[in-house]
Amino acid sequence: MTYVMSSTVITQKANAKINLYLHVTGKRDDGFHILDSLVVFADVGDSLSVRLVPGSNELIFKTSGPFSAEVPTDDGNLVLRAAKLLRDTHAIQMGAEILLEKNLPVSSGIGGGSADAAATLRCLSDLWGLKTPALDLETISQKLGADVPVCLTGKNVFMGGIGEILAPAPPLPPCWLVLANPGCKVSTPEVFKNRSGEFSSPARFDEAPADAARLAEIIAERKNDLFQGALGIAPEIRGVMAALQNLDGALLARMSGSGATCFGLFADEAGALAGAKRVAQNNPGWWIRAARMLNP
Repeated sequence: MTYVMSSTVITQKANAKINLYLHVTGKRDDGFHILDSLVVFADVGDSLSVRLVPGSNELIFKTSGPFSAEVPTDDGNLVLRAAKLLRDTHAIQMGAEILLEKNLPVSSGIGGGSADAAATLRCLSDLWGLKTPALDLETISQKLGADVPVCLTGKNVFMGGIGEILAPAPPLPPCWLVLANPGCKVSTPEVFKNRSGEFSSPARFDEAPADAARLAEIIAERKNDLFQGALGIAPEIRGVMAALQNLDGALLARMSGSGATCFGLFADEAGALAGAKRVAQNNPGWWIRAARMLNP
């Protein structure tokens, strides 16, 4: 993840988070589930900008973009929670204007809100001149939600625990993704409540796949344990999966996170662009994007 910085404004892209696989391996006494997942990021996302407002110590939050109307502007918003937690932790007396350009669907399984919160921590740290070590931001991120720590890294990692334990993934090959969402919100807590069956085993691997086809083979041996739970809430997901699986060049189709966004894995840009065009033509009400899988 990169910064654009001037004397007055700092901007960062908040890339979509993709779970290539997601196993639920257990449940803690406090009710939180233990996960094992390979997380990557796609070159599509929201954009967050911050700037100082002369003479003001308030946090001013504004939104724009195609999904801005669905973004809460009270304390339930992760961006504001991140800003206030960072400010309170370091006793900052300054405020900021925060502008979120919301391009990703809300509650869609690709970590939009979490990526926005992570971008907020990074941008405001720079804006306020904080000399915060990475460990400090990681500690703050863990208080904001399971996906915020992994979004703070912006790297391909294995995610464990309840989201706070991160380990480097092996090098991954160049890949492209077709992301598709049928336009329905899915509540992550409700999906976990709907989950049934035995817990899965961790499924990490050390192999560096030679190409996209080999990566697809490895991921095909794994699954998303939240799929059935999400399907019970949003049956439309089945149609999204079918649309992606039937595309020419699609090596694999899976749901990301707790849904409802699904992805198709492709070896090249041309195949992904053609696939996204076909899905969009057949499903004009869906959110569809072809995006490169980032490989920092």
